[in-house]
Amino acid sequence: MSAATIALLGQPNSGKSTLFNALTGLRQHVGNWPGKTVEKKEGSFSWQGQDYEVADLPGSYSMSANSDEEVITRDFISSGKADVVCILADSSQLERSLFMLADYAGISVPCFLILNMADVAKEQGKRIDPKVIEEKLGIPVMLFSATDTKAYETFYQTMERAIREKSQLNVKALEQEYEKLDGYSELCAELSDADLAGFTPMWLTVKAMEQDKVVTAKLRNTLSSDAIRTMETLVKQSQGAIGTGGCKFAWIDGILDGAVTETKTKATLGKLDRIYTHKFWGKPAVVLTVLLGLLASFIPALPIMGIGAAWAMLKEPARAGLTAIHCPDIVSGLICDVGIQSIYYVINMLGFVFGVTLVFGLLEEIGIMARISYVFDNTMGKLGLQGKSVMPFLVSFGCTMGGAAGARVIDNWGQKVLTIALAWAVPCGAAWAIIPMLSTVFFGAWAPVIIVAILLTMLLHMWITAKIFSRGLVKQEDRCGMIMELPPYHKPKWGALLRYVFGRTKDTFFRVLKVVLLVSVVFWLLSYSTSGVESSFLYKIGVAIEPFTKLFGMPWQLFVAFIASSFGKEGAVGVIGALYSTGGSLYDITANGAAIEDINQILLANVTRPEALAFIFAITFNLPCIVALAATYQEIHSVKWTAKIAAYYTVTALILACIAYHIGLLIW
Repeated sequence: MSAATIALLGQPNSGKSTLFNALTGLRQHVGNWPGKTVEKKEGSFSWQGQDYEVADLPGSYSMSANSDEEVITRDFISSGKADVVCILADSSQLERSLFMLADYAGISVPCFLILNMADVAKEQGKRIDPKVIEEKLGIPVMLFSATDTKAYETFYQTMERAIREKSQLNVKALEQEYEKLDGYSELCAELSDADLAGFTPMWLTVKAMEQDKVVTAKLRNTLSSDAIRTMETLVKQSQGAIGTGGCKFAWIDGILDGAVTETKTKATLGKLDRIYTHKFWGKPAVVLTVLLGLLASFIPALPIMGIGAAWAMLKEPARAGLTAIHCPDIVSGLICDVGIQSIYYVINMLGFVFGVTLVFGLLEEIGIMARISYVFDNTMGKLGLQGKSVMPFLVSFGCTMGGAAGARVIDNWGQKVLTIALAWAVPCGAAWAIIPMLSTVFFGAWAPVIIVAILLTMLLHMWITAKIFSRGLVKQEDRCGMIMELPPYHKPKWGALLRYVFGRTKDTFFRVLKVVLLVSVVFWLLSYSTSGVESSFLYKIGVAIEPFTKLFGMPWQLFVAFIASSFGKEGAVGVIGALYSTGGSLYDITANGAAIEDINQILLANVTRPEALAFIFAITFNLPCIVALAATYQEIHSVKWTAKIAAYYTVTALILACIAYHIGLLIW
């Protein structure tokens, strides 16, 4: 028996992603819809021996053609690829969230309705009778909390009933509302012969009255010239989307009449929202919240980082054991310097990602993230982004990998890619550990000036990057404020949150490790030698390309260190010491960020101030590290865009180094 396909449909923040992740676990894959920068999520699950395919359709507010997400959603549904559509609505805000159901009415694909977030509605004092709603709609309806694992047996039964019965939405009451509109009946009769599979004349009539461009274009291709003229005349005489929208909300009111009762509960929003939505204090309060969340992320991160440190202690015993059994040096190096070291590096970074995902997932659960998005939406809109983008930017001050992981809360794929691209411009914690040290060594009391210059360059870099990348990622019509209603605060569901965090962390570990191992092997082979750094291939390349590297104000030693900073910022200074002292293992020093004795004297003896300034800007704005590179690919699922971002930052880092070098020559 072939697998049945379930399509998940709902407005943003209706709980679709929670349901999708709970159903599919790690049996899911994410990509992009053909020719569109919109995320495509598909997965599978089994119940009672039957296999099911799940398509998590892009979050949208209606079935109109106002965005790529909405066009993709309704094209997928009307194509017949789904056996049944699962429509999710937020139980705590039914009047608003049922608008999607009203817009779906008239599409002939079987469906069932899930009133999600029932626990939140209960906390608000709302009592919902799904049986009353089911009788009016004619499709299976159930109260549900996607975070409650005990509720899924009932979900499966409701889903199976909808597939078996091929339940169709009862639209009689809605059509009666439409018939009150001037011109509706005449236009519906005119479109009764329109041949558009999956759509009823009622749905087509409503979309024509709303002047839906895609539907109108399709109707023009199927109707006669006389029918087209009649349609255009009737549409001009209608009330358009205002009229049809009023009918939909009137229908929703009728559906909820007698099904929802509400008792007054003590308000819990007041004080916090008065701060977060304040004209002056709102932004500082949000920034403080995110920074405190960033600091709090280190608490759950430390145990995982401790595991990484314990793992790293295996390196020397493993090397000794391999030497004892006369294992070739090259094999021993690959196992210890690449294998063990790479796993340590990923675990160490992963600890912070775990902490960030947990802390900010908690903020999302209780409703704080919606406030963060609201407060910064206008500011981020100037960059072609939305309010949710501010969180990845601030998290990137600690770890770019965490910033990339934080971008997964952004629904629009293009805006997600642009957010991560801009987050790369934010110097991470590792960079801030090196920048002050180098600035102090070379510029003494003027070091704070260098720090300020870097911060100003960061802001300019982000603005220019947004101008360059947004053209291919964010359409002009998508550059508008979010349509959102601040959700009520509510208690987190710890079980669901922890399952999500551990699942994402496990998935991130294996995906990122593949990229880190690949890059590490390449770098190790280039830096490997049996008789010191001078005999390594990387050393020889550096010497050969010095005429080129001088263009950017860096002798070849600094340029090699710049390349090594792509592996990890911590190793850049160590590489300088290794190259100028021609001792030690270049890869080992880079991977460990090993300290070199008398590094200050080595730097001052071999590097001029203009060269130092060029090097500082080069490593600060180079690609953050290979773990961030891998995390970026995991989140955006595009080799092309990951490579574009990496190449862009490599080139711009060299341009900034060149500018800094020539400014340095003018000063010193």
